Amino acid sequence: MPRTRFLSYPARLRTAVSLPVLVHLVAALIAVGLAGRASTAADSATALPGTAPLMFEGDLADRMVAGIDRYLDRETAAAAASRGRLWKVDRSSPQAYRASLEPQRARLRKMLGVVDQRVPFTEPEVISAPGSGPEVAKAKRYHVLAVRWPVLPGIEGEGLLLEPDQAPVADIIALPDADWTPEQLIGLAPGVPPAAQYARRLAESGCRVLVPTLIDRTDTWSGNPAIRMTNQPHREWIYRGAFEMGRHVIGYEVQKVLAGLDWLDRKRTVAGSPTRSLGLVGYGEGGLVAAYAAAIDPRPAVTVVSGHFGPREGLWREPIYRNVQGLLAEFGDAELAAMTVPNALVVEACQAPAVSGPPAPKPGRSGAAPGAIITPPLEKVREEVERAADLTRGLKPSHSLFLSGDGDGLPGKTATLDLLLNLVKENGVLAPLGTAPVELRTAFDPRARQKRQVEQLVEFNQRLMREGEHRRRALWAKADGGSVEKWRESTRPYRRQLWDEVIGKLPPPSVPANAQTRLIFDEPKYRGYEVVLDLYPDVIASGILLVPKEIKAGEKRPVVVCQHGLEGRPGDVADPKVDSPYYHRFACRLAEEGFVTFSPQNPYIFGDRFRLLQRKLNPLGKTLFSVIVRQHERILEWLSSQPFVDPERIGFYGLSYGGKTAMRVPALLEQYSLSICSGDFNEWIVKNASVEHRYSYMFTGEWEIFEWDLGNTFNYAEMGWLICPRPFMVERGHDDGVAPSEWVGYEFTKTRERYDRLGIGDRAEIEYFNGPHTIHGVGTFAFLRKHLRHKP
Repeated sequence: MPRTRFLSYPARLRTAVSLPVLVHLVAALIAVGLAGRASTAADSATALPGTAPLMFEGDLADRMVAGIDRYLDRETAAAAASRGRLWKVDRSSPQAYRASLEPQRARLRKMLGVVDQRVPFTEPEVISAPGSGPEVAKAKRYHVLAVRWPVLPGIEGEGLLLEPDQAPVADIIALPDADWTPEQLIGLAPGVPPAAQYARRLAESGCRVLVPTLIDRTDTWSGNPAIRMTNQPHREWIYRGAFEMGRHVIGYEVQKVLAGLDWLDRKRTVAGSPTRSLGLVGYGEGGLVAAYAAAIDPRPAVTVVSGHFGPREGLWREPIYRNVQGLLAEFGDAELAAMTVPNALVVEACQAPAVSGPPAPKPGRSGAAPGAIITPPLEKVREEVERAADLTRGLKPSHSLFLSGDGDGLPGKTATLDLLLNLVKENGVLAPLGTAPVELRTAFDPRARQKRQVEQLVEFNQRLMREGEHRRRALWAKADGGSVEKWRESTRPYRRQLWDEVIGKLPPPSVPANAQTRLIFDEPKYRGYEVVLDLYPDVIASGILLVPKEIKAGEKRPVVVCQHGLEGRPGDVADPKVDSPYYHRFACRLAEEGFVTFSPQNPYIFGDRFRLLQRKLNPLGKTLFSVIVRQHERILEWLSSQPFVDPERIGFYGLSYGGKTAMRVPALLEQYSLSICSGDFNEWIVKNASVEHRYSYMFTGEWEIFEWDLGNTFNYAEMGWLICPRPFMVERGHDDGVAPSEWVGYEFTKTRERYDRLGIGDRAEIEYFNGPHTIHGVGTFAFLRKHLRHKP
């Protein structure tokens, strides 16, 4: 990806403009400073007619990213404040309340990727180590079995079962934190103090307890030794591929819990009637999974969420494997709690697991996303519980939400477990803390179990990726290729789906464009203007406009929007003094041919600063391209208003991340009359989700790149279909390391076939050349001249 960095305007005016223009601008700036006024006659002379003078002195890219960040903070706060208005429930009875929440449950299941049908129920398999019996350990009132149970095709839950010697008083699923093993939670391995071993304490009190293994936060198997290893926690390694395919590591673990509930539900049912209550308790990551599972499935009579409850507006600071697309637009922890009602929910306020970030990078291992887990203040936990109570106010019985703990210490406090037992069994009594069970065998290896669990989920993601093409084909079956007009009309719902459900649609700009410009180049054949346009408070679009001098009064010229790549700036493509090895001044060269060009600043700049924007956008159901689409919409609106521009002849040409833009923005904004994707078009889903190819983003630090459920909806061929019937071209250097040429050809063939079958094959082209990741500018320039109807 292009990463060339340059100083911003006007800091590099001394190298970017001719001496007379520089003297003129400096004089204008001095005049402004001396007079203390917003504009002068000199300033106006440097502005494009019909626009205000641009007086901003700093880095426009920095201003853009910082402004988007402030805007998203406001939007996140507004989403939290407005969720109550979405809460349309029937409180007339517990049954009516539960039924009225089914639409929310359906949306939450989709957000978490809990959409696959679990395999038919079977009894958990007891795992015996070689040379040992079925028991892992024996205690005074129960024995311990290593078990696994089927969940999804190729995926099993695995952990320990604490089976009481007498009839159980309740059936409980006890979820440890991700970094605690089931053995630690019952005292068979060191690491968890006896009082916090809540699974063991519940078994000592007469409960049957199933303790699943969670995917942990180590990076042992995160990568492919034949390609590259990473420092991604196992949870992130699974999250990446799952997210692209509309699944989630959280959803997979919820499915394991629900499969466990399937088994326990059958065990407690005699002659069609349940004989015992089901309970669910979890700490840290286990508390997170318990909260989601109880919100989705009403079977647990009592759920305890420990070390994970509070305001969720800082989700973007948490580890990326907690990132859920669209979550905060509808759900905070209070809403999840309210969805468990009329069943009981106990929130235990205690210390959260201390997670300062992913495993430290080391030679040969890097690329993980930042993110930490911190303990919220007790008053914030109380406020969130109160908010949940407000959502359920008026429902009878009213005592379903409980707060336990003082915000400190470890989970599983006696008061919490006492409350849990009283709720699952009237007059239930917590037994005094006993001794740890006696280990009967040592051959069982928790590390090998973790490896199996990781590999099963990775392989399930790979299977989804391989099947994605078939699901996309089924999704697109309703598109009508009978004629160009039928195609255009029948693909409108797909365009809406891409914008609404994948990219995410921001509201239309809320403030006027207020165009501000200043002259920064005066070349023999064209003038260059820096342009700033407003969209929302704090949010701007900006770029460099190059206007050929030869345009006659009343003449309207075609425009090429020239888009830079990752970490790029408009000057990389539109500065006559810069000849980047990636861009080769292609906006300047087109302006010399008589095209008007506009080179926008896109917000994918400043490393993790822009990636954290994606983290703030995702929980709102949006992406970075949600912002970029609205920026380009405003740019098109403003360009179309210029007297020298033909609004019907505006094309798009982008390299690398600009090529990503070339696939998404023209697919949504039909005013772009053509699109050229350079150095990016390929088999995009494999590029994102594969663990078997060195080109994959699974191994890199571009942790923001993944788009929710894209693999089942829109690969690059399908995005090309949304550009169709407008002209579309791919520019591909054989030495480009983004992907192999055969991937590019495979995916482009599907796009080209659509054009051919509509009888417009001459509108879809690909140019291969011997060269690297760069603007070649040969066939593409001819394509622009032809389809924008322009003679140099």
